[in-house]
Amino acid sequence: MPRFLTLTDVAEELQISSSQTYALVRSGELPAIQIGGRGQWRVEQAMLEKYIQDKYAETRRLIEQAKAEHGG
Repeated sequence: MPRFLTLTDVAEELQISSSQTYALVRSGELPAIQIGGRGQWRVEQAMLEKYIQDKYAETRRLIEQAKAEHGG
């Protein structure tokens, strides 16, 4: 796997649309860099993996919170 991914690559990896990927990058939720004269976006593979792991942790917290609120 290459070190840097295009937004299209990221969209395919996450199985979301390119516009959703762009929104994640523009909001700062998914760290990315702009390179080249046209400002092409690239996401480092390590940042994508961290984003995915953070989402797993966030989901675990939400599940635990819901269990606590419902006495489960």
